[in-house]
Amino acid sequence: MSWSGEIRSAGTSRARRFGRQTNFDKLGRMPWGLVALIVGLAVFGTAMLYSSTATNPASADLPAKHFTRFLISFVLMIGLALTPITYWKRAAFPAYGGALLLLIAVEFFGVSGGGAERWLELGPVRLQPSEFMKLALVMAVAHYYQITLRDNSGGFLIHIPAVLMVLAPAALILRQPDLGTALTVVAAGLVIIYFAGLFWRLILLALVGGVVGAPFAYFYVLKDYQRARVETLWNPSADPLGAGYQSEQAKIAIGSGGWDGKGFTQGTQSQLDFIPEQHTDFIFTVMAEEFGFLGSASMLLVWATVIVWGFLIAMRCNSNFGRFAAVGAVATIAFYVAFNVGMVAGLLPVVGIPMPLISYGGTAMLTVMAAFGLILSVHLHRDVKAP
Repeated sequence: MSWSGEIRSAGTSRARRFGRQTNFDKLGRMPWGLVALIVGLAVFGTAMLYSSTATNPASADLPAKHFTRFLISFVLMIGLALTPITYWKRAAFPAYGGALLLLIAVEFFGVSGGGAERWLELGPVRLQPSEFMKLALVMAVAHYYQITLRDNSGGFLIHIPAVLMVLAPAALILRQPDLGTALTVVAAGLVIIYFAGLFWRLILLALVGGVVGAPFAYFYVLKDYQRARVETLWNPSADPLGAGYQSEQAKIAIGSGGWDGKGFTQGTQSQLDFIPEQHTDFIFTVMAEEFGFLGSASMLLVWATVIVWGFLIAMRCNSNFGRFAAVGAVATIAFYVAFNVGMVAGLLPVVGIPMPLISYGGTAMLTVMAAFGLILSVHLHRDVKAP
């Protein structure tokens, strides 16, 4: 080894000894297997978008746009992964407060679209604050517990502020109305609260309260179209050409795929455009019809691997903030996957939740890749305790 090489080696060893890592060190410790799975899912999603739009010239550019967005988001993910978790911690409360103020602003200055008021227009830019809140909430609740559990072993009262932190944005998002995003926010927040030490009896009490309060929410909180979706879940054949049409066609597509599918771009339901929004929320029907049970199960197995890998990263982190933040980020992604499949299969109401990395949509892509960036940052800085 040359003299200059010895100097660089000694500098790297000293940086590692004192907990400082260069970006090259971090890239060397990146879990490239997990990154490869993420890239593979995005490439598969691009192929599915190509198939779902093959007979629609007006949508022929969607696969290229999807992959371009992924490449941009991939660079963002790597940049976020290299960011120390102490920086994430410092940004947690400001990000949550900013996202909450934007949600409040939607109440007064929101722009409507598709029957919902979810956006803010700032000059030429249209923002959806609820998407920012998904990751901001995860960071803020993780930071709260990192502070609270530092000198406190836990107890019932410490969870009350965290629950309020979750319910406040969820209520604002539900008013837009956006039931799918509200459920995503609540799910991620409650998973963090559970891992922070919530007692089982309190979880059971909350479940009982949810069951008791469900009728009230059904009649007085949900909009008419949301109630129609719930009714369609129980009896989709009651209105097969109306509210139940999408669910019925989705089941036909999934069933027609059989064991090994009809082949790429050979699905009848997808190629004849029987299923509305098959390139976004219902893209799972395209892969189920063309690749059958084996293909769908393989895709879900890849997602299960990614999710378990993410939880393992969270559990190995020495920082409470990193552990809770990674758990919340993984829960957000897992909720996307589980609810999308349940929705398409007719097991859950249709609430507009896409399949991450596979469905077309720039906002969801950005949210998911930022969540992956947080998970990877926790992995790279797992041995550094946030002060």
